[in-house]
Amino acid sequence: MDLAEVSDSDLALVGGKAGKLGELVRQGLPVPPGFVLTTEAYRKFVDGTALVKEIPEAIGSIDLAHPETTEAASRTIRDAFDRAEFPEGLQAAITEAYAKFVKRHAVQFSAVRSSATAEDLEGASFAGLQETYLNVSGNDQLLAAIKRCWSSLFTPRVLVYRQKKGFDHLDVHLAVLIQKMVDSVVSGILFTRDPNTGENHMIIEAGWGLGEAIVGGEVTPDHYVVDGVTQKVVHKQISEQRMRIVRAEGGGNRREEISADVGRSQKLSDHRLARLVSLARLIESHYRRPMDVEWCADADSLYIVQARPVTTIPTSTVSRDGAAGPDSSAAKDDQPLVRGFGAAPGIASGVARILRGAEEMDRILAGEVLVTTMTTPDMVPAMSRAAAIVTDEGGMTCHAAIVSRELGVPCVVGTREATRKITEGSQITVDGKTGQVFAGARAPKAAAVASGGTAGVHHSGEGVPVTATKIYVNVGVPEKAEEYSHLPVSGVGLLRIEFIFTAHIREHPLALIKKGKKDELVRRLAEGLGKVCSAFHPRPVIIRTSDFKTNEYRGMPGGEEYEPVEENPMIGWRGCSRYISPVYKPAFLCELEAIQKVRTEMGLKNAMVMLPFVRNTWELEEITEMMRAAGLRRSRDFQLYLMAEVPSTVLLSREFSKHCDGFSIGSNDLTQLVLGADRDSETLGRMGYFDERDPAVMAAIRMLIEGAHESGRSVGICGQGPSVYPEFAEFLVREGIDSISLNADTVVPTIRTIASLEQRMKLHSLRERRPNA
Repeated sequence: MDLAEVSDSDLALVGGKAGKLGELVRQGLPVPPGFVLTTEAYRKFVDGTALVKEIPEAIGSIDLAHPETTEAASRTIRDAFDRAEFPEGLQAAITEAYAKFVKRHAVQFSAVRSSATAEDLEGASFAGLQETYLNVSGNDQLLAAIKRCWSSLFTPRVLVYRQKKGFDHLDVHLAVLIQKMVDSVVSGILFTRDPNTGENHMIIEAGWGLGEAIVGGEVTPDHYVVDGVTQKVVHKQISEQRMRIVRAEGGGNRREEISADVGRSQKLSDHRLARLVSLARLIESHYRRPMDVEWCADADSLYIVQARPVTTIPTSTVSRDGAAGPDSSAAKDDQPLVRGFGAAPGIASGVARILRGAEEMDRILAGEVLVTTMTTPDMVPAMSRAAAIVTDEGGMTCHAAIVSRELGVPCVVGTREATRKITEGSQITVDGKTGQVFAGARAPKAAAVASGGTAGVHHSGEGVPVTATKIYVNVGVPEKAEEYSHLPVSGVGLLRIEFIFTAHIREHPLALIKKGKKDELVRRLAEGLGKVCSAFHPRPVIIRTSDFKTNEYRGMPGGEEYEPVEENPMIGWRGCSRYISPVYKPAFLCELEAIQKVRTEMGLKNAMVMLPFVRNTWELEEITEMMRAAGLRRSRDFQLYLMAEVPSTVLLSREFSKHCDGFSIGSNDLTQLVLGADRDSETLGRMGYFDERDPAVMAAIRMLIEGAHESGRSVGICGQGPSVYPEFAEFLVREGIDSISLNADTVVPTIRTIASLEQRMKLHSLRERRPNA
């Protein structure tokens, strides 16, 4: 079987190593080409020779209390493999497959590698126990290497390990993976999490030549530690290497000495290190668990040659956000029920309530865990009652992730199978930082608070440094306003009006208007907005007018009558295009009336407006005319902001500046439109395409800041990027961003990060001004 045709689901046929590498080939990762001699070939070889009797007889003589019996059995079986001849039909099939492989991929040397059906498993990796033969050349060497791979199922250490892990010796079969040999200049291993502590650090080791020298402990490799969040190297230890293993002339391996200069140099260049870290992130994202990765590189390219679960992470590190760890009395199973993306930090336990849609949301009680395929905007009331949220679908920018972060509710998204694997009414624990969901009540009720939940946001500001960059907070629902108002922030940078629709009104606005309930709609909108403005007064509250997509609006009661079905709602009828359409204009006018009501009748002049998804200036002119007619005219007391999400806003920032007082970067939409990467695509997200740190996105942000500042307009950003990626925050501060609006749980730590950045910039500036001595 071609390696590109196999996957983890073929374990019984191709073994663990080949199955996992086949998965990575399908994900587009660089894996040397190869084909698999399946376990059927192993069975044909054993059943067609005297081995069918010799293997069980030898195994029957093993007594683990007497190690010599294990060694004797191993010698007997391996000698029998060496003596056995290939059945004629099997040898011909292998020879033909190898000839095609050599011709197709211009193969000179091959790697012949074991791939057992009990290998690279979670809890039992069998790492390095079966044998591999490198730099194999020619058909005769290949056939001999295959037999030695097969017989390595019965080395003494494998027999003992298998016995201790509870595997039946006769039930384990071996496939053989034959790959094009990489002429390795440098190679090594990588753990996507620290295997000793479970901390979110990548551990990378690298050495010159083939990796056998590292695996065999013959050399001390370079050691690199990379922060799992920032992807920056936090520790680097360069070791002296005096010897390396390389290809021998004609095939096989040889050892050679290397010069002191080469031996003391850094084995993995910074560029290749960054590339390797990027590949490792994709592998861990695909498998949704910490992974042990083997890699190598020739003069031109990096390759992944093995990936298996890390089996040694201490179970006490499952909770790592400062909350109380798993309750020992409830720790029934150390393996999570499901894994996904950790979308909102915190740990919480509760009864699982599986909802099939918004129509069932009244079933969830306060303190229960909401489990669903994917949340929709009209499920916000249920989300605000939930102790935690778990979804089958979605990535870090999906609805569930964004809302959960703003509500301060632990959330895991993109598990693929939560609604199938989690039992309705069972007690579960959700770890929103690591993306894992466990059976049982593993966290006390206060755990979510301790690890980043909503009650942790009360902060007087004492001891928090002052920053030149203004810091705002995002508010999801009005009920959180009083709580968030105690944070050391300059105001609210983002209050989404559609959350008030979903949490308080819960019906399509046009449906309400049709029923003659326009005044009620305006009143309830104003009450929700007023609650936030009152809590933060006199600090500004920037209200973003509604930005529902058609698929979101259509799901609301009464929505089907007004909402078309669009193929791609992300770039469809949304944002400002709704406001100027005759169909939706009456609903938008209700939003403006409610905002004016807050400013005049309630006397809350701190209510400002921000327009989403602005595409061009002519629609903006029409909208600002509607605003003036509603009494909302730009002045010293009333500012109008634009979301910078569409590239046209960036490219023509000086033109747009004539119609507004400032911009707020919507990094999620800007990223998807600059890179052409659908923010809702799990596939692209897992492959690493959706990243606001992409050079093109950062260039767009830089262009916007320059154009806006030249026109005397401010630029802010609302999103999680600056709190998740310190290097992104540093980029924004260096480019002169005026403000950053954050989710409540990240405000204080991000303020400290930005204060430190500003201080470093100030010191650097002073040094540059200092005259030379």
